[in-house]
Amino acid sequence: MRKALPTDEPVGTLDVVHRFWGAMPTGVTVSHRGRIFVNFPRWGDEVPATVVELRRGREVPFPDLRWNTPSGDDDPSAFVSVQSVVVDPADRLWVLDTGSPMFQPTSPGGPKLVRVDLRTDTVAQVITFPPDVVLPTSYLNDVRFDLRRGEAGIAYLTDSADGAPNAIIVVDLATGSSWRRLNDHPSTKAAPLADFRPVAEGRPFLVRPPDAPPQPVGVGADGIAISADGARLYYCALATRRWYSVATDALADRALGDAEVAATVVDEGDKGGGADGLESDDAGRLYLTNYEHNAVLRRRPDGEYETVVHDARLLWPDTLSVATSRHLYIIANQVHRQPPFNRGRDLRRKPYALFRTRIDAGPVLLRP
Repeated sequence: MRKALPTDEPVGTLDVVHRFWGAMPTGVTVSHRGRIFVNFPRWGDEVPATVVELRRGREVPFPDLRWNTPSGDDDPSAFVSVQSVVVDPADRLWVLDTGSPMFQPTSPGGPKLVRVDLRTDTVAQVITFPPDVVLPTSYLNDVRFDLRRGEAGIAYLTDSADGAPNAIIVVDLATGSSWRRLNDHPSTKAAPLADFRPVAEGRPFLVRPPDAPPQPVGVGADGIAISADGARLYYCALATRRWYSVATDALADRALGDAEVAATVVDEGDKGGGADGLESDDAGRLYLTNYEHNAVLRRRPDGEYETVVHDARLLWPDTLSVATSRHLYIIANQVHRQPPFNRGRDLRRKPYALFRTRIDAGPVLLRP
């Protein structure tokens, strides 16, 4: 009798939090009291609401339907196409609106950072960007916070534009002023195909138009995480196996020149695969999704890497969120099966999923 071939054994335990049967989600965050928020960018799916709260298994438009019904791509008073939602150290929800449905050029008023008061579920602050900070080509991707800096804190955003200038964008939350750092710096760029040929589900991950040769994915600075002490900001392009960090003191100091900021960049090395999302915990560890291996890895303070979870269901692990319940939440959304990567064919199979796994740490809470 023939022996069965060995199978790929999972690592860690994943609990299903929610299954999505409609639009494809990209972002998730969890409030300090356990409320879960998810977003759906307008990339071609029918999106009834680009931001929702999960309530008893239902996806409820948040904070309401009006805020999810923009009058146009430059509407500053409604969400246009949201890429990320993040609860800050003060337990406030921030919504990062790309203002770029279908990756269209942005117009002032569309890209914005919106703060929602979770005590009242009302919008408390809207920060828009000048056109020399968020460019017409920009695609705002993710955000992290340090509320100890300045009067009200600092936010750090990634501009992951495909084939256009990438950067870290810094925002003064008290004044709403913002500035670009590491603009088109090599550390923010996608690696050329000669240096990085990504693989997902055993197949090269490339842009595959219906009637043109395959092209490399050009998405730049994407994942972002802040160290537990707030001293370093970690980031990586979508299309690279390397990742980098930069001194937050340099990012936040508007008196420094570009070269002085760039001098604080550290190449953190090979992270073991392509990553979409990054995250950190209060034990000083850094988490990296790994879409090439259906996994989430973690780098310990001693520099060693370990696998947190590896599971066949993690088809493109995207956003990570560490909750005060000491769970790591993970969105898996099959990005690589979308039509642009498969000659116009949509190979995604619903449902998409939100998972969580237990970790022995909480979120980084940089607050006064």
